[in-house]
Amino acid sequence: MKKLYRANNIACGSCSNLIKASLEEEFGEITIDLNKEPREVSVEIKDETQETKFKEEMKELGFEIIEE
Repeated sequence: MKKLYRANNIACGSCSNLIKASLEEEFGEITIDLNKEPREVSVEIKDETQETKFKEEMKELGFEIIEE
């Protein structure tokens, strides 16, 4: 199911490109709305395990998920 997350520290297109380059192979297409504050990240999540992994990997990249 498509999930929407709000994340800290996504400042620009370069941040968006880093997330996509790092995570799209594992999680599929990721959409990031740079016009919203905090930034909104949409991704297809299959189950709770994948969701936990996505949040952890975002945090490792420096972009903490603050709310769903």
